Amino acid sequence: MKKLMILGGSRYAIPVIKKAHELGIYVITCDYLPDNIAHKYSDAYYNVSIIDKKAVLDVALRLNIDGITSFACDPGVITAAYVAEKMGLPSCGSYESICILQNKARFRRFLKEHGFNVPQAYSFKDINSAVNYHDFDYPVIVKPVDSAGSKGVSRVDAKEQLEKAVKHAFDYSITNEIIIEDFLEKDGFSSDTDCFSIDGVLKFVSFNSQRFDESSETPYVPAAYSWPSTMSYEAEEYLKADIQRLISLLKLKTSIYNIETRVAKNGKPYIMELSPRGGGNRLAECLCYATGINLIDGVVRAAVGLPVEGIIQKPYQGFWAEVILHSTKTGIFKDLWISDEISEFVFEKDLWISQGDKVYSFDSANKAVGTLVFRFNEATVLERVMRNIKCFVRVLVEK
Repeated sequence: MKKLMILGGSRYAIPVIKKAHELGIYVITCDYLPDNIAHKYSDAYYNVSIIDKKAVLDVALRLNIDGITSFACDPGVITAAYVAEKMGLPSCGSYESICILQNKARFRRFLKEHGFNVPQAYSFKDINSAVNYHDFDYPVIVKPVDSAGSKGVSRVDAKEQLEKAVKHAFDYSITNEIIIEDFLEKDGFSSDTDCFSIDGVLKFVSFNSQRFDESSETPYVPAAYSWPSTMSYEAEEYLKADIQRLISLLKLKTSIYNIETRVAKNGKPYIMELSPRGGGNRLAECLCYATGINLIDGVVRAAVGLPVEGIIQKPYQGFWAEVILHSTKTGIFKDLWISDEISEFVFEKDLWISQGDKVYSFDSANKAVGTLVFRFNEATVLERVMRNIKCFVRVLVEK
């Protein structure tokens, strides 16, 4: 029986564990939080920090694993690449390539060196250097080079706001490094969704419309998605070519990728992030609903060296949307209200809390309380509902 180690224990790992079990694979989960929900589904759990590469390697060697992955868990991606390289296990690419992708400063430099569209960016390893640098053209985005889920991210419109944002970003950086880059005003919606390559060839590409809740404490945490995207055909084709070129330059092989892209007001398409992992917020699951393509099956097979089958480009069957259920204030969950007007479009409701549970203000992705998946027959209906989602869906919270 093959053994698969999964780094992280969030609920987003559960479909990966279930798929592995379907394929007859023994699953080991690792992190430092034994109460994480995914550990209830795995065959074994080891309490080890997933950012401690050597500690994870020690466990992996002791268990003689056949594969390792960090699905929808950004902090474990580098460790998974490290362990795979040390043990000669299947991997999406070299440890060095993964380190470039997982460090926002290195990634920006790589893009610039190879002629990709890229915002002007500066990296800093101490607060004073960042605060006293004078060559910024405001507005800028300040963020850790190594965090996910929009943790530590701030927009700064003027010099007097910079120090607070810099300190906030450093608070969330594992490696004590931040990046400050030009804020690219997007034209239409940005995209944040999953793609897949096999042997270095991009086989499945998706773009979506990433939506935010401007009333949230942190308005940069994705609050909803819809497929297909509203980008132009030309922009999508440009980005497909750039994604393939990036995969080729880094000599990446077989992997799922969570990719953020946008078209800026200057008319240029940009790859903002490309991480060799599945995205959070159940993106791969939604893509399976929309296209029938099971990217999670591909993830598991690739991780343990089995042939990857059935990953091809297919059109969306209808118009799809996912709402990330959340509260804009901290309190006690009372109920989830869904208007009867849109009930016919609800494809799936996945609520992670019960009446009386405490919920928290939506300032990062891990404060979500569930998801709603919708299927529409017309793009106009999707857009009307999504633009007015607060009129149709509410997480009811009381103090």
